[in-house]
Amino acid sequence: MPKIKKKRLGYALDMTPMVDVAMLLLTFFMMTTQFRPEEATAIDMPASHAPFKMPETDIMVVTINRDGRIFLGVDAQSLRAQLFGEANKLRANMEIEDRSVLHDLLIQARIANPKLRTLVKGDKEAPYGPVEDILGILRQTKITRFNLVTELEKN
Repeated sequence: MPKIKKKRLGYALDMTPMVDVAMLLLTFFMMTTQFRPEEATAIDMPASHAPFKMPETDIMVVTINRDGRIFLGVDAQSLRAQLFGEANKLRANMEIEDRSVLHDLLIQARIANPKLRTLVKGDKEAPYGPVEDILGILRQTKITRFNLVTELEKN
């Protein structure tokens, strides 16, 4: 008597655990991502030829808008809380009304983090007076190394 062959059934894989893990990973990455903070004001930067990349961490940005208003921003939230107060630690840039306040904040920031790199970001339509004031304040605070932020010229 011949043996009866059993019909082979295909394997059935349960995809539920894999979908659960994928959703957990997606949720984790969405929750831990740090989004770039909004600019305090729109800045139209001048063009240049140098393709130097801006550093990602340990930066302090002094921004001048087209009206000549000055803003100071720091990337670390703890340093922002120390400089601007706990209530303003989530704000990316703080407007600086008085030049002496900017002088004091630059000194405090450099004491708190000596590795802090200073970037000066100015609008191409900004008056030269505030830019000259900032460069003078940087000289007074002994910050001799700073970067002027520009856009790469498109040809």
